[in-house]
Amino acid sequence: MSSIFNEKGERTTVTFLQVEDCQVVGQKTQEKDGYNALVVGVKDKKLSKVTKPMKQVFANANVAPKEKLKEFRISASCFLDVGSVLHVDHFVVGQFIDVVGTTIGKGFAGSMKRHNFRGLEASHGVSVSHRSHGSTGGRQDPGKVFKNKKMAGHMGSTRVTIQNLKIVDTDVEKGIIIVSGNVPGSKGSYVYIKDAIKKTITAAG
Repeated sequence: MSSIFNEKGERTTVTFLQVEDCQVVGQKTQEKDGYNALVVGVKDKKLSKVTKPMKQVFANANVAPKEKLKEFRISASCFLDVGSVLHVDHFVVGQFIDVVGTTIGKGFAGSMKRHNFRGLEASHGVSVSHRSHGSTGGRQDPGKVFKNKKMAGHMGSTRVTIQNLKIVDTDVEKGIIIVSGNVPGSKGSYVYIKDAIKKTITAAG
């Protein structure tokens, strides 16, 4: 993450997203697969690190092996040829996007860290269990702990979608998209960028 200043001198928190070696590897069609989609690969990968079945997939597409593959659902009029390279100029400044990523893993965490519980008193009759989550259920009725009860457990490493992030600026030469706000995941992790579902650019005039 970083910060930039606009013409008014207002500070905005932004995240830099690198778009590198994005290429169409395959197509999914309504007639054959039941839906329309493009299979997009990102970042070139050493041939020695690719399995034999995937080597044939990339050979048929006549593209270099890729680190990650992802399907993007599209309409029937938006197909691109296999081998087409996707650039940053697909997005424009002012556009809203949805970003999907995996959050940073925190390991096993207690209820105070994981769910922002208050915790028990520091003194006044509380011993040992200052950070405990308290009772989790009744006795004979209901006689069980309900599912999805907020308790201690594994925190992070979950798939999260951040919606309606605004594109502040782009750098086509360096393949960088600058968006306002933050995105899930650690530095250098992979994220999926797609046009926002809930917000669109209004036509001028």
